[in-house]
Formats: sequence, structure tokens, C-alpha cells
Amino acid sequence: MPHIPVLLKEVVEWLNPQPGQSFIDATVSAGGHASAILEKTGPTGKLLGIEWDPEIFKELKSREGMTVVNDSYVNIKKIAEEQGFNEVNGILFDLGISSWHVDQSGRGFSFQKEELLDMRFNPQSGMSALEVVNTWTEEDLTKIIKEYGEEGYADRIARAIIEARGEGIIKNSSQLAEIIGKVVPRRGKINPATKTFQALRIVVNGELENVATGIKEAIKILKNNGRLAVISFQGLEDKIVKSIFREAQKEGSIEILTKKVVRPSWDEIQQNPRSRSAKMRVILKIS
Repeated sequence: MPHIPVLLKEVVEWLNPQPGQSFIDATVSAGGHASAILEKTGPTGKLLGIEWDPEIFKELKSREGMTVVNDSYVNIKKIAEEQGFNEVNGILFDLGISSWHVDQSGRGFSFQKEELLDMRFNPQSGMSALEVVNTWTEEDLTKIIKEYGEEGYADRIARAIIEARGEGIIKNSSQLAEIIGKVVPRRGKINPATKTFQALRIVVNGELENVATGIKEAIKILKNNGRLAVISFQGLEDKIVKSIFREAQKEGSIEILTKKVVRPSWDEIQQNPRSRSAKMRVILKIS
């Protein structure tokens, strides 16, 4: 399925882009949010899009007012300075994995396909899920599955992985999902491998560390009265975002605009079921 930008109407409402303003989409992906923002900023507005995945970056179509860079948002301040976006009116982070990664990348993000275990957003950097699954100790596997997957059966899963490794390399996603399915009971519609795959993806891409660094750096390059919106899809990310925003508010540099998280409407969830776990938080820079 094509990538559908989540909370599109709400993003535009909360960021409130005006003609001539400058914005950064730190996770530009297919450019859905970016295009909607540019429509509001008019012919003199400008937008910087950051995309870590080189394959998605190659497919991005440039348009008037948009500059796109192939890099990680962890470097957002440096990228912004290099591209002339030193102080901006608004910044968006959409931390969700894109539909393209699950449906088309062939990198093992989906437990419903037989794909090589990679799970890297940028295959040119870092270690793959293949390396983690086949070389890490049982203790380390248990720790990440429990901590990053919030999986109650982490011990069982790690032990099953170690035992399966004794018979040969665990090469693909469907193979790993089958191993997990043998030791974890199915919970309704949720696949038993869901939480383990989440844990592996987080570890391989350094997601939680990157989120913390990226958001702190983003606050620094906002103009006064500029807005930062962050959409997260799992509890660990949202917890980090909430903590950073609360700390910044205590320091007096920002005001939290969303007293409650903004969630997708029922209609949006019906049209795009993958949006159901989205949560958006928005802040205003005040000093």
C-alpha cells in the first residue's frame, strides 16, 4: 500500500504554516506532510526535508521551495545550518516506520514475508538484524526484547533463538517469526513476533537515542513562537518525547500546547489502520 501521511489535517492545524515561512520535515519519507505544509507557505515559503533511507531519498521528487537531504535527523542542527535553515517557524518529526519499508523494501521489517533480516533504515550504516539475531548472547537478546519490545516472553524467545542458531543461521524474517510463534501464545490479532521485531528494529537503528538527540537539537533551531510537532507510534518513543518536553518547559524555553496527545480520528483509522497507534505532541518555543 502507498504511504499515507498520518494526522495530516492535524499536523497542518497545529504547525499553522503561513505564507513565506520556513519549515523542516525531519522525516520527510514520501513527502506527504511536506507538500501540505508547502501549500500553506506559498511561493516564498521554503521547506527542508531530511530522509535517512537512500532508496526513499532517490525517489523523492523535488518541488519549488523544497530542499531534500539524505541524512539522519540526529544531525538536524548541522544540516539546517548547512542548508540555510538556521531559525525556522516549524519542525515535524513523524517517527513511524513508512509503509514502503514494510511492504516494499525487502529488508525484513515484516514478519509476514520471507526477506533477509536487515531492518536498517539505511543499509549503508550500522549492524543488521541478522547480526544481532545470530551473534548476540542469550542475555543480551533477552534484555533488548524485554526493554525495547516490552515483551513478557523475552526469556523464552531468546532461548528459542539460541537453540535455533545451533541448527544454522537464522537468515530471514519468516524464519524468525516461526521460531517466535512456537514459544509465544497468540494474543488475538497480534502476531507473536510483533514485539520482538519492534525491539530489533529499535536496536538496529538506534531509534530511541536518535529521537532524544534529534528533538533536543530541533528545539535549538526553532524561532521564538516556532512550533515543533512529534508523532510517535510506540510507548517508549512517546515517553522520551514527553520527558524532553516537560524538562524544556520547566526550564522556560518552551510551552507544551497539547495538554493531551492528539490522536487520529475514527475515520482516519478506518481509512488507514496503521495510524491507530499514532500520538502527536506539539510545543511552542518561547525563549
